[in-house]
Amino acid sequence: MHALVRRTVAATPPERDRALDALRALAILGVVLGHWLVTALVADSGTLRVESPLGHLPEFTPVSWAFQTLAVFFLVGGYVAARGHTAARARGEGGGRWIAARLRRLFRPVAPLLAVWLVATAGTLACGVPWRTVQALGKLVLSPLWFLLVLAALIAATPLVARVHPLWPFAVVLHVDLVRFGLDGHGATGWLNLPAGWLVPYCLGALLARRGPLAPAASWTLLLGGGAATALLVVLAGYPASMVGVPGAPVSNLNPPTLAAVTFGLAQCGGALLLLGPLRRALRRPVAWTAVALLNLGAMTVFLWHQTAMIAVTAGGLLAADLLGHGPLAGLHTVPDRHAWVLARLGWLPLFAGALLVCGAAFHAYERTAPARVRRPGTTMEAPRA
Repeated sequence: MHALVRRTVAATPPERDRALDALRALAILGVVLGHWLVTALVADSGTLRVESPLGHLPEFTPVSWAFQTLAVFFLVGGYVAARGHTAARARGEGGGRWIAARLRRLFRPVAPLLAVWLVATAGTLACGVPWRTVQALGKLVLSPLWFLLVLAALIAATPLVARVHPLWPFAVVLHVDLVRFGLDGHGATGWLNLPAGWLVPYCLGALLARRGPLAPAASWTLLLGGGAATALLVVLAGYPASMVGVPGAPVSNLNPPTLAAVTFGLAQCGGALLLLGPLRRALRRPVAWTAVALLNLGAMTVFLWHQTAMIAVTAGGLLAADLLGHGPLAGLHTVPDRHAWVLARLGWLPLFAGALLVCGAAFHAYERTAPARVRRPGTTMEAPRA
């Protein structure tokens, strides 16, 4: 362990802003833990179906506020992409080449996931597993890929959107929601918010890369103003309080993104920017930085395989329960309609994490194209100034 820490610190360029990597790591961990906490695979008459405890226990809605961290990921992504594109232009590298390299690195880890699940799907169907179960599992595994598709589109558009002020896509989201909810417009109109909603934090990150960090007062304005706007939209305009989708709910804040999701994301971005200073101080500790660096080197692997890890533990537990003549295991196969389910689910999280470590050990090589050093040494953000 000491040798690993020394190698990691030695391989880190002094100009690298470690706080950005910490924000990216926190965003990924938020998504993973959020999915593990609000997704239940319920065993019912020989099939598995997906339910959410938020549909039965609305008092746990604040969980979605803590773990829906996608805006922070897009904020960091916009900053890094804008800096990377500027550096590529300074080297005389064409924009197409830079985009191709970024997309190749983004999608390379997807290939083994699709290959494994193609084989797994064929095998489960051949063994007589009901199509309803296979469909539910496939949706769990593949649905997070929408995030990669949106991120890929934003990366490809970076030369065009890097100088777009975030207020422009915010205005698009505002008007789309006015048409969709205020004027009873067609529901398909909302899908215009899929690129526009995530362009807001992405363009904010690009703005920081271009103009420098925000003053603390501006970050506090984002945090408090975004939070207040979100509360008003929920209380007065009828937007869902949950910041993640709830099966059976008539409206989702994420599918497609709503104005409430965007204002909530701006509040998160403000909080993330205020955390930069404390994170920089904390990450001076070699052990803390090593943990963050290692997670970043496998961030896409963690994101892509975390649902598979949960499914593997759920399926293994169901098989073990059948062999032992035991009923559905609490917190793993039961309906998430009681507080006891939440406590039981917390007990399963270490097993999910262990299964994810196994997946990471098996497939991290598809992501770590530069294992000898910490990648993207040019990503840095100055300390906030007044």
